[in-house]
Amino acid sequence: MPQSALREVEHEITISAPAAAVYELIADVTNWPRIFPPTIYVEREDLGDDAERIQIWATANGEAKNWTSRRTLDPEGLRITFRQEISAPPVATMGGTWIIEPLADGTSRVRLLHDYRAVDEKPESLAWIDEAVDRNSRSELAALKTNVELAHAAEEVTFSFEDTVQINGSAKDVYDFINDAHLWSERLPHVATVRLEEDTPGLQTLEMDTRAKDGSTHTTKSYRVCIPGRKIAYKQVTLPALMTLHTGYWTFRENEQGVAASSQHTVVLNTENITKILGPDAGIAEAREYVQTALSTNSTATLNHAKAHAEQLQG
Repeated sequence: MPQSALREVEHEITISAPAAAVYELIADVTNWPRIFPPTIYVEREDLGDDAERIQIWATANGEAKNWTSRRTLDPEGLRITFRQEISAPPVATMGGTWIIEPLADGTSRVRLLHDYRAVDEKPESLAWIDEAVDRNSRSELAALKTNVELAHAAEEVTFSFEDTVQINGSAKDVYDFINDAHLWSERLPHVATVRLEEDTPGLQTLEMDTRAKDGSTHTTKSYRVCIPGRKIAYKQVTLPALMTLHTGYWTFRENEQGVAASSQHTVVLNTENITKILGPDAGIAEAREYVQTALSTNSTATLNHAKAHAEQLQG
């Protein structure tokens, strides 16, 4: 059955951020969990010559999904081309280009180009794709504008840190301890209750009540991407008052002494709540120290319990 003729369409939007900053935020997929609320985690595979394959885990209607695309980066031209590796009917092929253009007032024009063919020459097939591309492009550009502007403005209050514990055990045993979060209320003193769902292997929804030093408890909900033996990445979707974003990952690196287990956090502070929570004299520095101490205390405690568990199994 012959495919339809190639269709080319374009959408654009103006963003209040410099073109180079917009390009960097789109080009570096590690930024996507920070920019795009649905994005949980992204992994990239370097294919050489500024080409990459990216695998994306993101939520859709409250469920975690993932897909793969191939991209070519042009940092000098501020362009990123992309191509679906596998298209679903009625789409036969789909690709496109992001083009970021600097404007005179320090803002940017972002153009999103698509080219596609339908699997057949039926008018209704092409009309379906036309509508989907138009709807998705408009919503994606609107989300990009909102979130890139927020991310660019939030650079001062965005920070990352990592804690590492050396363990005389196997990476598998440490990974299993972190992966088996449904057992944390039995294994971790600071966890009161846990609710874990994993309808799709490796994609978890984790909700838990955590005890603070003062005896109070607070509820958190996260989506987790579990890559066996290597990494567990997460995005917290219910946040304490001092944060507008919290993402992170657990990693397990084997070495001569056993395994170096790490917990990494990326945080964006909620500046509106700093004085409400920490008092009238508190600022960004105090909020950063408070949040980092709280997160680091819990993650290091978890790593130390994982250490005891893995070393006991090691015998």
